[in-house]
Amino acid sequence: MLVESQEYQARLGELREEIDQIDGELLPLFLHRMDCSRRVAKLKGEAGMPVFSPEREQAILKKIREKGGEDGDAAAALYNSIMGISRAKQHVLLQSGGPLRELEASAARILKTEGARVVCQGVPGAFSHKAAKEFFGDTAPAFEPTWKQVFEDVRQGKADFGVLPVENSAAGSVSGVYDLLLGYRFYIVGAVDVKVEHCLAVSQGTGPVTVVVSHPQALAQCGEYLEAHRLRSMEWSNTAAAARYVAEERPAGIGAICSKEAAEQYGLTVLEENIQNELENTTRFVVISREAVLPEDANKISLCFALPHVTGSLFSVLERFAMAGLNLTKIESRPLPGKNFEYDFYLDFTGNIHQSGTLELICSLSDELPRFSFLGNYSER
Repeated sequence: MLVESQEYQARLGELREEIDQIDGELLPLFLHRMDCSRRVAKLKGEAGMPVFSPEREQAILKKIREKGGEDGDAAAALYNSIMGISRAKQHVLLQSGGPLRELEASAARILKTEGARVVCQGVPGAFSHKAAKEFFGDTAPAFEPTWKQVFEDVRQGKADFGVLPVENSAAGSVSGVYDLLLGYRFYIVGAVDVKVEHCLAVSQGTGPVTVVVSHPQALAQCGEYLEAHRLRSMEWSNTAAAARYVAEERPAGIGAICSKEAAEQYGLTVLEENIQNELENTTRFVVISREAVLPEDANKISLCFALPHVTGSLFSVLERFAMAGLNLTKIESRPLPGKNFEYDFYLDFTGNIHQSGTLELICSLSDELPRFSFLGNYSER
């Protein structure tokens, strides 16, 4: 039997008054707890002790779950949030993350590109070449056959900057580059989005095309065309390298999937343009450097870190961003070499390290999380 509207409103009003009374009692207790956190921070500072004590927090949460009965998990989530807020307060008071604070204060604010030595993976005409031209203008990049060698050139000082693809709007993340980013932990100093328009190109005299050669990402991006035309695929190191192979070797029945620019670069004939699955196909490239550059107007931050082996650790980290009002735009997990079911996380979010709230969050995470690295604050073109 349904409750009459008038009775419903009356009973609801009574319950809401009770909730308001409880909330009124909770707030002073919460403020009291924050005051205790301040005093704990002072004591930890005097004793040189870390803010984060995962064993103690897990013990508290275990006890809360046991005492909370059917609402134990919800109670543990509440206490987990309270402890996260408390830790953040202590980190601010103790000025955690000293090295990161020093970097923020001392890093260059302007990216100098004039006369820069730039390296890309592939050969002239590759999409990475196009990205380098969009970011650095007329600077002529050098080329390496592999992504790893691009990182090595930057590491050894042979190049100032490397340009690498990290994500495609249709085919997803370029996992190999993320693995290298997490391995080398260079700084990202810029990003550029390049519209990817693939064509099918051939050399003269190859006959009807039955096989296409290209980079695996490009083949995936053109999968619908290949299936519709019953074309077999053959993987190659790079789209432009595939175009050069077809131009130089003239293999019978084999065409290249590449950019129109690459086809022109190597004298190929374009049979069909815009064969990618999505017309608005875009690849994001990042620019890496050994040195950090932190522009005042930068709007994207990249981090990487591992997580403690405790329940809810990823949620606890992500919740911190939500509380700070920061928008996550990318999270990628990559397995740690030689370890079973252990991962590094790569994370992008919108923000500027020169804003105090953002800096405080990053500094606190740098003290708490294993294998933490700040990878850069930059703008995307």
